[in-house]
Amino acid sequence: MARAEETRSWEFDPAIVVENDIRDHQGNLIAARGQRVNPLATSGLSKKLVFVDGDDPAEIEWALGHGSDERAKIIFVDGSPFESMKTHQRRFYFDQEGKLSSHFGITRTPALVEAKGDLLLITEKAIPRRQS
Repeated sequence: MARAEETRSWEFDPAIVVENDIRDHQGNLIAARGQRVNPLATSGLSKKLVFVDGDDPAEIEWALGHGSDERAKIIFVDGSPFESMKTHQRRFYFDQEGKLSSHFGITRTPALVEAKGDLLLITEKAIPRRQS
């Protein structure tokens, strides 16, 4: 995935339209066919999602600035989260096959996903980098 050369943001609506009735284990209707359901309306997004190239130290440092493990999930789109977990003594995650970044339309890193009411605000952020 490419580095963000300029900062850009957009809103993402996570709502879906239910294709079939959804019922719980007792047969109670949870959502009716055709109903629009937004998961943020009921459960919210408890942590920021921070997407980074795990091979880029500048992106990892930027991500670490977005909060503790309880406040932000740092998700690698490249690199080894296991080595970084040892170094930084916190959890890191990996975007398997780019499914999450593709779902949100993220094409550049670092990127931040955070709740904004019933929407998600996605920002690909241009950050300062050291010259080699």
